[in-house]
Amino acid sequence: MKATPEPAGAATAPAADSDIDAFLRHLRTERQLSPRTLEAYAHDLQQVLLFRQQRQLSDWEQLTAQQLRHYVAQQHQQGLSPRSLQRQLSAIRSFYRYLLRERRCQLNPALDLRAPKTGKKLPKTLDADLAGRLLDDNGDPDWLQLRDQAMLELFYSSGLRLAELAGLDVADLDLQQGEVRVLGKGNKTRLLPVGRMARAALQAWLAVRPALPGAAQPVFVSQRGTQLTPRAIQLRVRRRGVERIGQHLHPHMLRHSFASHMLESSGDLRAVQELLGHADISTTQIYTHLDFQHLAQVYDKAHPRAKRKADTE
Repeated sequence: MKATPEPAGAATAPAADSDIDAFLRHLRTERQLSPRTLEAYAHDLQQVLLFRQQRQLSDWEQLTAQQLRHYVAQQHQQGLSPRSLQRQLSAIRSFYRYLLRERRCQLNPALDLRAPKTGKKLPKTLDADLAGRLLDDNGDPDWLQLRDQAMLELFYSSGLRLAELAGLDVADLDLQQGEVRVLGKGNKTRLLPVGRMARAALQAWLAVRPALPGAAQPVFVSQRGTQLTPRAIQLRVRRRGVERIGQHLHPHMLRHSFASHMLESSGDLRAVQELLGHADISTTQIYTHLDFQHLAQVYDKAHPRAKRKADTE
């Protein structure tokens, strides 16, 4: 019985390679990497070896940067993620550094190669109705409830980061003017507006907040009178999310919701950038992709050539 011929271009297992074997021994004995890491290195380098052998290149020095760039593009087209490609390129660069050290080649063709950028995940947000349900508190106004309500309102009102809210001092609040001063990333200070509902929640909380000795007067304190840590605030926000809207909630989701809703209403990307304290507007631009459906509805209602016939009759 004749063997079925292998299709042209089909992948086959590469032949053994003494350079890869020596490199793996180096990783195992000198760098003492874990078996799992060694297995990942071996897998990645075997893929490149197969690519090299398919092009009938007799040694690693013959593999050029252009050919490796083609390899990366080929792997990406076959569905390999940018993260996996980054890992492969890291393995190839390390391998060539070893070959250079051992004088097995003269150049590292992978030195300047980069994998395709990983796409940014869109942040999760609450829609306006769900945010309203979260903040419409009808519970008993006990001590904890007042404090947690003030935290939720301030997160959503002003788009604060978790560390910014945790670090607030009473002196940072000017509720008469409706302002809060926060110390953001890079020790940059910014002045933010505080909405009417957040001001009311903060006033209710400060009326029952215990007075503390000393100059430092953190806005949000525990029942023992100590400043709340970021982790403690996370847990309180999460608990209120489960209680009020039936889902786990993170402070950053409230910040994202603030940004998304502000941008939907105003369309002013620069203003939202300033409010969030983003150094680069490209960071803020991610919010422009969050609710295309909302923008499409606005367009349908506003654009003269998009209005339905019934609307113009």
